[in-house]
Amino acid sequence: MIKNIYVFGATSKIAEETIKNFANDGANFYLVGRDTDKLEIVKKDLIARGAGKTEVEACDALDWEKHPTTISNADKSIGQLDLIFIAHGTLPDNEGIRNNQMKVIEEFNINCTSVISLSTVASEYFETKGKGTIAVISSVAGERGRQSNFIYGAAKGGVSKYLEGLRNRLFEKGIKVITIKPGMVDTPMTKDLEKGLLFASPASVGKQIYKGINVGRDVMFVPGYWKIIMGIIKSIPESIFKKLKL
Repeated sequence: MIKNIYVFGATSKIAEETIKNFANDGANFYLVGRDTDKLEIVKKDLIARGAGKTEVEACDALDWEKHPTTISNADKSIGQLDLIFIAHGTLPDNEGIRNNQMKVIEEFNINCTSVISLSTVASEYFETKGKGTIAVISSVAGERGRQSNFIYGAAKGGVSKYLEGLRNRLFEKGIKVITIKPGMVDTPMTKDLEKGLLFASPASVGKQIYKGINVGRDVMFVPGYWKIIMGIIKSIPESIFKKLKL
């Protein structure tokens, strides 16, 4: 049973909707994010839903040296962790930054390097315990490079590939590594995008993630129809794909 949960990026809408379901089960939480005030709001909501002990800590994703400390603090605060859930990220303006070297590097550091840093620390933590689950939000955008979002997509592609290798390495140790690949979700991060039929609600996505974590799925596309959509996109030959305005 998943009882003690560490969440990095706890104020992201997908993370918030996911952990509400665990709160209904009476789980304990250690919530990490940049904004303490927002974390406190999430904390109060979780407790109202039935969560047990819930603590918060402020940490920026780019504060690499603090990543191990936050996980150590969580262990001391709520006990041995069952789940480390990594859910932070940004959606850059691809056209606005594609020729800005430093902005591109900054987005990679947020959406890829910091996620890999936390996943590495999480794997080390669970290896010392001999069990545990690492669940990380990647994206369907990482399935293939497209001109409309190749910066974000490349960062998420790096995350997915890293997790694939980590899952392979940790399998025999009894540690689960779950890659979560949401499609388009109606959250504050996508507020500037035109909404269409493929957009899903955060609540429905959170429920699917909750179920997938509990059954220990390796990779999950949420909603599930994105597996079919991305399968089709990946099957298009490069000679044709590069001519498409995707």
